[in-house]
Amino acid sequence: MKITARPSPNFNDRKHPIDMLVLHYTGMKNGQMALDRMCDEEAGVSAHYMVWEDGRVVQMVGEDKRAWHAGVSSWQGDDDLNSRSIGIEIVNGGHDFRLTDGSLEPFPKAQIDAVIELCSGILERWDIPKSRIVGHSDIAPARKEDPGEHFPWARLAAAGIGVWPQDRDPVLQNDIQSLQDDLAAIGYARDVATEKSVTAFQRRWIQDAVTGKADPVTAAMIGLVKAAILK
Repeated sequence: MKITARPSPNFNDRKHPIDMLVLHYTGMKNGQMALDRMCDEEAGVSAHYMVWEDGRVVQMVGEDKRAWHAGVSSWQGDDDLNSRSIGIEIVNGGHDFRLTDGSLEPFPKAQIDAVIELCSGILERWDIPKSRIVGHSDIAPARKEDPGEHFPWARLAAAGIGVWPQDRDPVLQNDIQSLQDDLAAIGYARDVATEKSVTAFQRRWIQDAVTGKADPVTAAMIGLVKAAILK
């Protein structure tokens, strides 16, 4: 994989070992605007990599350094996720820059192929559990939506990147406390409103029904994801 360097001044030293991979969409009008912002010292944001629509990859921060992409977030009881993670920004307008018909801009095949190749290389270099390959909305469900319900998580999981349950047969689960316990076991923070965590969960694993409601199918899938992570 050919990777072009565009160094960002926005990084510092890590405080923890690398054990996470966080995927984002850029959520801006175009990729150049996103890249320029992440290389602007005044903006105070960055990521390790950015993947263009045609599959080109730009590296802004060395993997051994702490890029500033996760913000206030937590996963599986950990915080300061910038110190623990490698961040990948994927060029896509997301929820703020939709297509003219109001739909979310799709991720081109060449782009996702490059994301898979990039992630695969990262996973060869670092010991990152599948349960700690996450989206920005997973680790900050109260404030983030990316990489969105249009992101092909199942395709990444088929390539060995992340978790995707094989069985989607619904199993009823009506106890809200059990639901919250299962979400926490997956990694979602307990101090976030359950509806926000459920919405973030659906953006990743039930993308055709992002309602924020813990219906039986959602509850069942939460249980299946928990089982896949803990096995």
